[in-house]
Amino acid sequence: MLEPTKELTTAAYAEICIRVPAAHAEKVKAVLADILALFEGTLSIGGEEENDRLYSVEEVFPNFHAGDILRGFRAREEMTQAELAAKGGVKASTISEMERGKRPIGKEMARRFAKALNTSYKVFL
Repeated sequence: MLEPTKELTTAAYAEICIRVPAAHAEKVKAVLADILALFEGTLSIGGEEENDRLYSVEEVFPNFHAGDILRGFRAREEMTQAELAAKGGVKASTISEMERGKRPIGKEMARRFAKALNTSYKVFL
């Protein structure tokens, strides 16, 4: 890789994200603008540029499904499909089909997987 492309162009900046009640958003934005004005215009408030648009998961990953989440949590726990199948009370082929998006993950199955994978069942629904 060429040296210039390895260099981080944003290294001199820090991104700060805050969440405020919608009713107070404009007031907070105004206060932040006043604070940033002290730095002689070298800083900016997000949302002022066209490229600041937020994208949904579906837009970024159009083929993403619950099976991908299942595979990720299983990998996190360093568990094979066979091990998860044994804990979930299903066949390993069923796990494979779910991870490939060929079979849905029902609420009861999500609860079993959540217990085995130390997470909330809601992530699979």
